[in-house]
Amino acid sequence: MTKFPSLSSKQVIKTLKSIGFEDAPKRGKGSHIAMVKREPGKIRLVVIPNRKIIPKGTLRSILDQAGLTRDEFISLIVDK
Repeated sequence: MTKFPSLSSKQVIKTLKSIGFEDAPKRGKGSHIAMVKREPGKIRLVVIPNRKIIPKGTLRSILDQAGLTRDEFISLIVDK
């Protein structure tokens, strides 16, 4: 299992956009950004705090919301 790198909200948003997430309409005002991905039979909503460095626990929660494992997410970042 690979360790999480230190990531900013901008890096997380860029990675999620690369797999089909988009800005959620009428959400994400203030200190958080909401993103949505529509899949057959389900809609995934991810809320990301607008921070320079996202804490590891918060990043794990974001990945749970997005339906990604740690290794899947890290491979998306490494491929960039």
